[in-house]
Amino acid sequence: MVEPRTLPAPAPTLTPETEPFWTAAAEGRLLLKRCLACAAVIWYPRSHCPLCGSRETEWFTGSGHGTVYSFTVNHKGEGAYRGAPYVLAYVELVEGPRVLTNIVDVDPAAVTVGMAVQAVFAPTGEGTALVRFAPRREPGGHRTD
Repeated sequence: MVEPRTLPAPAPTLTPETEPFWTAAAEGRLLLKRCLACAAVIWYPRSHCPLCGSRETEWFTGSGHGTVYSFTVNHKGEGAYRGAPYVLAYVELVEGPRVLTNIVDVDPAAVTVGMAVQAVFAPTGEGTALVRFAPRREPGGHRTD
């Protein structure tokens, strides 16, 4: 099995608009925003709804579950990208948005479109964590794919 890697995990820059998201990620929760005007679930966290423009939004804890919508396996890289192979994917969250992310904890050759995944959190070492996704596991620890 090829050990999958990810890109380096630099600490994100916290802003007043994104601090709740990064704080929740450090606690192992996927926080999302919902527009109160049109009910759209917003990704990436921002101050307004990209669909209707409303600034009336609220945070809520997402399920952290989704499916692989599309992906690529990067086999070569230089500099910060030397950690190949790694999987870069769009994950469609059950709440609706598609998230660009890494797929981890699985052989890159085993990743498939439609694979059930769940959010996992990679600490940056600076009090925050990056959201990545791994194959979804049942409560007993067995993968669901």
